[in-house]
Amino acid sequence: MLSYSISTSIQAPVSYVKDLFTADLLLKLSPPFPRVSLQRFDGCKKDDQVVLEINLILRKLIWSSLITEEVQTEEEWYFIDQGVKMPFGLAYWQHKHRVKKITEQHCEIIDEISFDTGKLFLNYLLFPFLWGMIYYRKPFYKKYLSLINPK
Repeated sequence: MLSYSISTSIQAPVSYVKDLFTADLLLKLSPPFPRVSLQRFDGCKKDDQVVLEINLILRKLIWSSLITEEVQTEEEWYFIDQGVKMPFGLAYWQHKHRVKKITEQHCEIIDEISFDTGKLFLNYLLFPFLWGMIYYRKPFYKKYLSLINPK
């Protein structure tokens, strides 16, 4: 199993950012290739489901996840999506979406990912793609979630 995390500083309160974690944001965070369409988005609460269709031109793949946990405290809000049906040989996927309070008007989004294919070689082969898929979100988080848009 491989794990990694990517953090993004946001100029907005946790509650503001939480309210914007919607289907619309998920589509804005998707890279231009492969094309992703949203088949189902129940939300970010426990037992909600998210189903994506990934269009690889010659083939379409389904990636579905179940929200297994959602927690709100004074210091942070997070939810965890667990892969149910995953492409690319993934046998395990867990993504913890954390929005951590820094100050009243500043927070940090921390994407914590753990994944496994069952084969060490394939884990390392997929790592750059999966890391890039999440890293790609950083400027979009800043653009769509910050109260003060960065230059």
